[in-house]
Amino acid sequence: MKKIAKLVLMLGFILSGAFCYASGVARTETKEEGAILIKQKAHHGGVDKSGSIAPSINGNVLTVVFTENLGQVSVEVSTTSGASVQYLSVLTPNGLQIYIPNAGNYIVTFTLSNGDVYAGEFTVTD
Repeated sequence: MKKIAKLVLMLGFILSGAFCYASGVARTETKEEGAILIKQKAHHGGVDKSGSIAPSINGNVLTVVFTENLGQVSVEVSTTSGASVQYLSVLTPNGLQIYIPNAGNYIVTFTLSNGDVYAGEFTVTD
């Protein structure tokens, strides 16, 4: 009888741990180093495309990968105070890299041809 009770208790502990891990309650998931979280600023209809834009920062280089064809996308990098650092337009699904010379806090804004606007904040450290 004691062996069955121990088995049931151990199974309960293992399953509860597995469920916590699977649902994210244990907070064991990790964010990819340098990945920038994209937030939607303006949506003019259609499907949310924030998952198709994957920016990341490594040192002073901002790298953006577009995982699907979004057409012509305007990309602006500015300081958090609003001063523009870089503004360019790119045809997707091509990616891009932007060198940011100074340390500080920045915002990258993506404007799609349909008017949808997505943005993410990041920090460049020296």
